[in-house]
Amino acid sequence: MTLEEFSSGEQKTESDPDNVVLCLLAADEDDDRDVALQIHFTLIQAFCCENDINILRVSNPGRLAELLLLETDAGPAASEGAEQPPDLHCVLVTNPHSSQWKDPALSQLICFCRESRYMDQWVPVINLPER
Repeated sequence: MTLEEFSSGEQKTESDPDNVVLCLLAADEDDDRDVALQIHFTLIQAFCCENDINILRVSNPGRLAELLLLETDAGPAASEGAEQPPDLHCVLVTNPHSSQWKDPALSQLICFCRESRYMDQWVPVINLPER
């Protein structure tokens, strides 16, 4: 499984959205007031629905970065000070084309998304608490 940041630049999904199995949309309370970001999320959600990509809304992008091991308190990025933290407002999770490769955690997330859709919650939300 690889993670790919969704940006307006080069997008692997333009040529092959089939390998994307999950879209994480991360936003905190301040981001909820950002109209441009909400429009961006709406367009991403439309793309994901059209291409049968599961969508999961995640609160606390900073905690998501910690969980993905992209940002730590004592990491090199913190000491250099010049690097910006990664933009994790939208993260695409891809799955290799190999049908033999199965990740149980990813399977559980996809099952959670599917069950949420059955209950008419098209974009389920997971709240990530601070440590």
